[in-house]
Amino acid sequence: MVLLAFVSLCALGAEPYPYPNAAPLTPPVVAEKRYPFFLQPAADRMKAKVAGLALVGRNTPGPCGSFLWQPAYEDDHVLRAPVRAYAPQPGDIVLSADGSIFWLAMHNLAGTSHPTHSMIVFQMPDGKMAILEGGPHDTLKCRVLDALPHMASYEKDGRVWVRRRACPLTAEQSARLTEFALAADGRDFAVRRLARQLTPFRTRGPVRTAFLGTPNGLARDAYYCSELVCEACVYAGLLDPRTTRPSATYPRDLFMDRSPNPYLNKHLKLAPAWDPPARWTSWSAGGK
Repeated sequence: MVLLAFVSLCALGAEPYPYPNAAPLTPPVVAEKRYPFFLQPAADRMKAKVAGLALVGRNTPGPCGSFLWQPAYEDDHVLRAPVRAYAPQPGDIVLSADGSIFWLAMHNLAGTSHPTHSMIVFQMPDGKMAILEGGPHDTLKCRVLDALPHMASYEKDGRVWVRRRACPLTAEQSARLTEFALAADGRDFAVRRLARQLTPFRTRGPVRTAFLGTPNGLARDAYYCSELVCEACVYAGLLDPRTTRPSATYPRDLFMDRSPNPYLNKHLKLAPAWDPPARWTSWSAGGK
């Protein structure tokens, strides 16, 4: 991740043409920016991942369908019938688990497990449903993405669940969530603060979580995924700012509604405002 963070700071681009109102007689020759040989593979992989994201405006094709199976607080591979059609709505929390051994190992070291990704649905100003996620597909920015195409991209890598809002957001709550998401779009992924979760200096602990990891809203310039979801919910008035601990919360806490951390286990309860996690697929029982 250190190498990836370094790569993300290396800007690509050419010097502007000195006479903007006059066309050059011949196309300018721009030397390609090259990284040291040991960084080039990581840079190429990162550029490919960013290019593959379902960013809003790219018109990425959506999946053929959208379905939820029966909810359960289980991160297994079981599909519990019956299945029902699903349309994303503002405030829905989406979680996923992929086959990344690295991220599963890092989460295990931090005292947690699958799912390892979390994100939140919101409504764009044009009415379209989008998703806000910190570091989608191991990239290094917080991004706003088309909801269903992005969920389908995680389905290809593993499993996807949805904690659907049991009660729809009010107009004011939805507007606040949209405001937060658009403001956070493009901010950095909090690599260093996430890495701190593996050290004794983390905000998560039997006693310290009661005092540390409190909400910061849009004052931060970087977030990791579950932190971003919690901050968005606090900003929109969906979670209590007095008891929510964004930078001490992991995706599994959001999934299970229980936590090995005593403070979070007492205070972080998404139910009944959110349904239990339900497995999401782009196909139904007869359409696979």
